Amino acid sequence: MRRILSVFMAAAFGGLLAYFFDPDGGRGRRAKARDRLEAFFRRRADAMERRGRYAASRAEGLSHQIENAIAPEYELPPNDATLAQRVESQILRGRDVPKGAININAEEGVVVLRGELERPKQIRELEEAAGSVKGVQGVRNLLHLRNTPAPNKPTS
Repeated sequence: MRRILSVFMAAAFGGLLAYFFDPDGGRGRRAKARDRLEAFFRRRADAMERRGRYAASRAEGLSHQIENAIAPEYELPPNDATLAQRVESQILRGRDVPKGAININAEEGVVVLRGELERPKQIRELEEAAGSVKGVQGVRNLLHLRNTPAPNKPTS
């Protein structure tokens, strides 16, 4: 059985040599085989590179998720302009809030609310909403009702 297998292998090898070293078409067959092998290995290398980049980006993403889950208290506080925009988007979200009647500033983490409103309840709600925004260290409420002086103006 072994002898038959070795004879068969020798015949196959001889046929392969005759196929590739044929004087008429062997040169083209060798070039075609070389090109196909190069393309095969190039595709495999590209696929491995893509998988490596994918694995690296997944690992980086997971490290960012873990970092944010473990240490959110080390986050830098937002600057005053960003803080004012966050508060503005939070408290002016409701439909009953007059958007042009309120001015919002931030000074060193303290939000300053200025303007005139219709009801005392609106003033309290806006102050609470501003205080609940992440990064706000305090709220200075200068909101007042219509036809009343502002809290920072002296009454005369």
